[in-house]
Amino acid sequence: MKDLADGSRKKILRRLAALTGFCLGLAAAGMGACTSAAAESRLEGQTLADGNYAIEVVLSGGSGKASVESPTRLTVEQGECFAQITWSSPNYDYMIVDGKTYYNENTQGGNSTFRIPILVFDEEMPVIADTVAMGSPHEIPYTLLFYSDSIGSESSLPKEGAKRVLVMAAFIIIAGGILNYFVNKKKRKDYLGAKR
Repeated sequence: MKDLADGSRKKILRRLAALTGFCLGLAAAGMGACTSAAAESRLEGQTLADGNYAIEVVLSGGSGKASVESPTRLTVEQGECFAQITWSSPNYDYMIVDGKTYYNENTQGGNSTFRIPILVFDEEMPVIADTVAMGSPHEIPYTLLFYSDSIGSESSLPKEGAKRVLVMAAFIIIAGGILNYFVNKKKRKDYLGAKR
């Protein structure tokens, strides 16, 4: 009877170990994919591979009251770089970059968000942002400075970090549920292995 209980326990632990290994493998594959590509590209002076990254950005100009979220998402598409600029205010309705107008993409409420091209790294890039916070629209000149040596994995973005925590929590809950199922199943058996 003891051998039967030990065998059942070992079977449960093997299944739980396999599930945990699978979950950790999925998480690792999603977390580190961009980091090495970004680092190699910076070291060798190559362009970044298509994909999403994180980058530090600093805003200057205006009254000094506004700010933008940093780090922010850097998207590379066919060798072109775009940044997701999220302001500290919902009152910006468009931005002008290199003579082209980009409109607020946040239609769900909340702070204004724009997807704009990055024209230069490690130098101040002039932009204009239109705000309606002062009653009537005002175009205000700013500069954005994108630091190339800060390029890293998209998982370092605050929202991506929160998603990663939720995914890991879900894996732990699933693994715990499976273990609980097998433990309860074992408790329902008597010493002879017959169901009550």
